Amino acid sequence: MSKLEQGTYILVTDSEKALLLENITDGQNPHFEVRKKEEQDNPSDLEQSANRPGRKADTGVGQRSALDDTDWHELAKERFADDIADLLYARAHRGKLGPLVLVASPQVLGGLRGKLHKEVQALIQDEIPKTLTNHPLDEIEKIVMDELAA
Repeated sequence: MSKLEQGTYILVTDSEKALLLENITDGQNPHFEVRKKEEQDNPSDLEQSANRPGRKADTGVGQRSALDDTDWHELAKERFADDIADLLYARAHRGKLGPLVLVASPQVLGGLRGKLHKEVQALIQDEIPKTLTNHPLDEIEKIVMDELAA
């Protein structure tokens, strides 16, 4: 049995963009349609930071140490994974999510895995550790089909 049967959902995501696709044909000749698209405007940390990192006095005379500032860019990436996990759970809970294939970089997959609800985890059929968010839909179809056949 192919993992891309009709009604299989494919989540293609990175840390700033996500596409929820559905295979509307069979596994031999898949055709994906976009069901949901999410994007996050996440400028670099430098653009998001309000101040220079702080400094504090040390015990020695005239000595000061720098303090790390919050990395707003990384924090936004983590929050995006939370948002995607919430989106998948809401769809699964309403019965609007079927078998699922996750496609993301290994780092994003690792971060997302721990955030997914058990109801969503039960739907996962496979994971593909690749970043495909900037590929055209027809290339995503071919790459996903090839990866699942391997």
